[in-house]
Amino acid sequence: MMKTITVAVTAVSAALYTVVGYLTNLGIVTPVVGVVRFWPAVFVPAIFAVLFGPWVGGISAAIGIFFSDMMYPGHGVALLSLTVGVPSNFLMFFLIGYIAGTNVDWKQVSIGLGASSLIILLTGYLTFVGLLTVDVFLVLIGVFLGCSALIILLWTRLPEWRSSWIAFVVGNGVGSAWIGLGLWVFSQFLTLPLSFAPYEQSAPFYAGITWFVWTFGIQIPFLIVIVPPIVNACRRAFPSLTSQK
Repeated sequence: MMKTITVAVTAVSAALYTVVGYLTNLGIVTPVVGVVRFWPAVFVPAIFAVLFGPWVGGISAAIGIFFSDMMYPGHGVALLSLTVGVPSNFLMFFLIGYIAGTNVDWKQVSIGLGASSLIILLTGYLTFVGLLTVDVFLVLIGVFLGCSALIILLWTRLPEWRSSWIAFVVGNGVGSAWIGLGLWVFSQFLTLPLSFAPYEQSAPFYAGITWFVWTFGIQIPFLIVIVPPIVNACRRAFPSLTSQK
């Protein structure tokens, strides 16, 4: 059973996520394909996930994104939110809270980079057989190389945040992948809201990759830049409320 303080903090995080998301999305959606909104509000549940743990981060993000999806200018489709938005947000911020609370070493980072390399090889094969376009594949390569360089740089410059850097990349990657794949699958059966023609129905597979790259790319800067200083300030002001030192 969740403690009273945990329930209260989860509710605060969910409410803030909804409000900040409403105020900051600016009505911008993924270029070319549409649907996914510009979403800097990810820093809100990420802060709570790092401070209070994975369940607070995951549950509050799932609740917050559902309310946000139902409010204008959200898409207003409950089924789409419950199958794509809610699970992707829960996974993303649960992983951020979980990994940020562990001690990640170079061995684990190397395994993660190796797994990412296998994914790149798979997308290369999909490009070779014609399921992906070359430009989408090159964007994926750019995202992979950029994230790898970023992890190495931040790992050496700010060692006290090593686990959190990995948490941001892994959590954001998993959540963004769920969104990209989920939207593609949804479009094979139902009409996607907020999308541009001809991607409302039976969207091609490369549209899913585009949604993944857009989601990951717009969210990672806000996680890296905003979360650490706010978490540090909270830990200094309220050390008894945090889940880790």
